[in-house]
Amino acid sequence: MTDRYAVFGHPIAHSKSPQIHAAFARQTGQDMCYEAILAPLDGFAASVTRFIDAGGRGANVTVPFKEEAFRLASRLSPRARRAGAVNTLTFGSDGTLGDNTDGAGLVADLTRNLNYTLAGKRILLLGAGGAARGVVEPLLDQQPAALVIANRTVGRAEELAELFGGGIRACGFDAIDPAFDIVVNATAASLAGDLPPLSPQVFAADALAYDMMYGRDTPFLAFARGHGARAADGLGMLVEQAAEAFCLWRGVRPDTAPVIAALRT
Repeated sequence: MTDRYAVFGHPIAHSKSPQIHAAFARQTGQDMCYEAILAPLDGFAASVTRFIDAGGRGANVTVPFKEEAFRLASRLSPRARRAGAVNTLTFGSDGTLGDNTDGAGLVADLTRNLNYTLAGKRILLLGAGGAARGVVEPLLDQQPAALVIANRTVGRAEELAELFGGGIRACGFDAIDPAFDIVVNATAASLAGDLPPLSPQVFAADALAYDMMYGRDTPFLAFARGHGARAADGLGMLVEQAAEAFCLWRGVRPDTAPVIAALRT
């Protein structure tokens, strides 16, 4: 039988995950199908249970269910436990394993696709919600010179910094010390077409501005380009985190470059 996988979200019609995983399956010769499932806001767990009962082998989870998926999993990977959120579920006879591949996807996109070295660089992470929390540890693993978390509510940034130990500075948007080699936008501002309240001075010479949002030229990216920064959206991160999940499920790592190129066109 063809193995079944899915992505759960609300909304979900916009998801590129079925297209990405179909490409991975063709490339690696895997007998599997992958669908997008719209889960009710109050019915995520029930939707997952129905999928498992129908033979589902694994699932990705997107907004707004990543924290609920964390609670649903019977076992957690170390990176999922530290992130406090789950975006990848694997269903087996020993229960449901929750993992988080977002941070690995971001680092892979930055270092492999964009050929950007993070070691020794000053990194500014905008936002302190679930998207930011999932990438802090993988960024720290790259041994940057500094990691600063900026958020509208300083207390949330401070909580996130404390969660991952020393060496991280937290501040409000009005207290960011210039300048940074890479600025990662993990806020929800781009979803609303807004720009975080940033000074142009946050961008060092030859800085990279990275927006986790993909599929549109966000105000953040336009602002960054207008002040001399190199700009990149989150499409590569989307594909790379999917490849990490695919490898967990199928035991083979797909080549992401042709999939990213196809989605770009």
